[in-house]
Amino acid sequence: MVNKKKKIAIFIPAYEHTKTLPSVLDRIPDEIKKKVEEIFVIDDASSDNTHLLAKGYKIEKKLDKLNVYKNEENKGYGGNQKRAYQYAIKKNYDVVVMLHGDGQYAPEFLPRILEELENTKADLLFGSRMLGNPLKGGMPIYKFLGNKFLTFMENLILRTNISEFHSGYRAYNVHALKKIPFHLNSDGFNFDPEIIIQFANKKLKIAEISIPTYYGGEISYVNVIQYGLNVLKSLLEYRLYKLGIIKSNKFG
Repeated sequence: MVNKKKKIAIFIPAYEHTKTLPSVLDRIPDEIKKKVEEIFVIDDASSDNTHLLAKGYKIEKKLDKLNVYKNEENKGYGGNQKRAYQYAIKKNYDVVVMLHGDGQYAPEFLPRILEELENTKADLLFGSRMLGNPLKGGMPIYKFLGNKFLTFMENLILRTNISEFHSGYRAYNVHALKKIPFHLNSDGFNFDPEIIIQFANKKLKIAEISIPTYYGGEISYVNVIQYGLNVLKSLLEYRLYKLGIIKSNKFG
């Protein structure tokens, strides 16, 4: 029996990324540009010209597979992902990869990400900086320690053995996404750990691959203290749900 070719899409969330987005698009390997069905950018109501720049890039580079959308109002990091994954489901894609528009995650690793997703038959695969040397790549020490602490707590509560819950380099099996009420997740940065909790709770397969860490001149919009508190709040909610103390449509 011949394996059906998978329909793959790359989703690029963008916010104030006029300086970095062209480079990110340039660095996507040609083999990936040929392989995927679509590369779509969703500009989260940037105040700069991110949206227009991406449209101009499509015309200049003749990249017909590139489509550009813009939220009329800022939906937040999580809200932007909700729109993207609903879009991927509607388009009946098999795989959707999230690649940040700020260049923090290397587009050159897309072939390995997709190969590993196929080899492991994972429902969710993400590139882990913690499997490498994140400090050498410029990760600030406070982010490194915070990442380690939160990941320890997440593994403890979820009974998993994942090196990092907080990487934004992710590939999803879209058919698995259909089983997850991700629309109930946070519209902010807490979306990422919440969706891992949902995947773990449904006993869907999660896998990792080591990726390099890169911190350049990009602007971070994450309030790390608030983010950490929100992660712990989600873990508490999940734990109380598992103990039968509360009901939760998000984790149910």
